[in-house]
Amino acid sequence: MWPRKKPAPPAPADPAATPAQAPHEIGQRDISDFGHDGSVPDLEALSDLERLFWTKTGAIIHKWHHYLPIYERYFERFRGSDVRMLEIGVFEGGSLDLWRDYLGADARIFGIDINPDCARFDGQSGQVRIGSQADPDFLASVVDEMGGIDIVLDDGSHRSDHIRESLRVLYPRLSEGGVYMVEDLHAAYWTDYGGGYHAASNVMNDFKTLIDDMHHWWHDEGQKLDHFRDSVGALHFHDSIVVIEKERQRRPVNSMQGERAK
Repeated sequence: MWPRKKPAPPAPADPAATPAQAPHEIGQRDISDFGHDGSVPDLEALSDLERLFWTKTGAIIHKWHHYLPIYERYFERFRGSDVRMLEIGVFEGGSLDLWRDYLGADARIFGIDINPDCARFDGQSGQVRIGSQADPDFLASVVDEMGGIDIVLDDGSHRSDHIRESLRVLYPRLSEGGVYMVEDLHAAYWTDYGGGYHAASNVMNDFKTLIDDMHHWWHDEGQKLDHFRDSVGALHFHDSIVVIEKERQRRPVNSMQGERAK
């Protein structure tokens, strides 16, 4: 889980000297404002994935707590299979351990990171390849090595332009019935991650456009995002997470059954 946002600078002593703040500058936060108190929940009351997180030892994993049931909601059906998962962003290697423990021994798990130090995790709980999530050739080479992808979890740079490029390259190669999840999207509202509140560059605008594209049957504007064309079965928004479920979109049909009352 990254980024750790630096605090906003203090306001000038003279309020009259404070410059007007642009709309896209509003809402920057330091994640330390949301720190956990250190208490451990009742393990018996937790789901399998939550329990794996709270009992984790070894390599570091850092997650927002509300992400855990979201992961389980969308990934549970892949457990015990030879699912092909690509995680963008390796960090300290702990999340690869989590996915191995949760998904099982048959899962094909790859992680990518631009930091060459992450190569030390290669071959432990998954395969690690070093490169940029914004490099189309690198992404294609990793997917080729994996033999395809069923799950993509983007926990990489959190820059809007990088998220956008990864989606453009990877989503068309995601299997039918696959899941594409982007997390830490609170960074899309921060200018130093290439976004900003209501900024044109904010990748959340792409997801909002995707809603319109899914409903292209009902308007005359067509589909704007070609890499998603007719292939989004569902689009889910959670706090800081967007999930796209890939499914061939077919022209809606309707019918009426039964008999009219006399």
